[in-house]
Amino acid sequence: MTYTLEQLRGLVAVAEELHFGRAAARLRMTQPPLSRQIQKLEAAIGVRLLDRDNRRVALTPAGEAFLREARRVLAIAEAAPDLAQRVSLGTRGVVRVGFTAASTFGILGRLLDDLERELPEVRVELFEMVTREQVAAIAGDDLDLGLARPPFDPDLFASRLLHREALLLAVPAGHRLTGLGRAALPADLATEPLIFHSQQKARYFYDLVVSMVRPAQERVVQSVSQILTMLWLVAAGRGIAFVPASATLLGIPGVAFAPLATPIPEPVELHLLWPRHSQNPALSKVLSVLDALKV
Repeated sequence: MTYTLEQLRGLVAVAEELHFGRAAARLRMTQPPLSRQIQKLEAAIGVRLLDRDNRRVALTPAGEAFLREARRVLAIAEAAPDLAQRVSLGTRGVVRVGFTAASTFGILGRLLDDLERELPEVRVELFEMVTREQVAAIAGDDLDLGLARPPFDPDLFASRLLHREALLLAVPAGHRLTGLGRAALPADLATEPLIFHSQQKARYFYDLVVSMVRPAQERVVQSVSQILTMLWLVAAGRGIAFVPASATLLGIPGVAFAPLATPIPEPVELHLLWPRHSQNPALSKVLSVLDALKV
């Protein structure tokens, strides 16, 4: 079954005018070629679409059904060039974004709000992953953009610092460390049971805490990968934990926070991460928008 867009436009014009002469004038053509278009269309699909004689033109039941589909096909065809242009410009498309669980504490929501406002036709698909999973997914073209922790291979990835924050101590409510009147020092933690970051699954935080505080490893009673899990363990009185300042937004009952002395005031970093060579026009547009908004 083969028919052309011109044939479909001819059928729509005749169906709406119910007169070959007026339909031909509307299409800026003469009546005989329009009649031949309709005949070829009917031959192509194998059914009669119009009842016509010298006095009247009317759609057959098959013609009524086909008319609805013809209008739909024409609408798609007419929208296609504009759609292709928007996809090429990056104002329409899909961007697959990876994020760490901790990045949802205030950062991810604001980023999504900005993109929805500035690029309403770009759909953002979200995937929760730890940084090493994001790196592998971006390298394998399964993600376009990551919200991840450094370091990254500069030959493969481009990145931009998105957010910095302090490292705090999460402690049970009423704990002595909240009453020091100063930032806690490593010596203040010498007798405390520690809930620590998994060296395998939360390597960034593990390395950061070890480099900043050098806690006594023999005091580690639990090793976990998620900040939220740490806070629930703290609330249960299992120990104290090192967490980013954004964890205070979670409002876990029974958990308080104490400042921690670190060589760098805000050592916790979150970066935008993307491949140096991407074929996705929408990614370039997203990065431009985020850069202009200073997100």
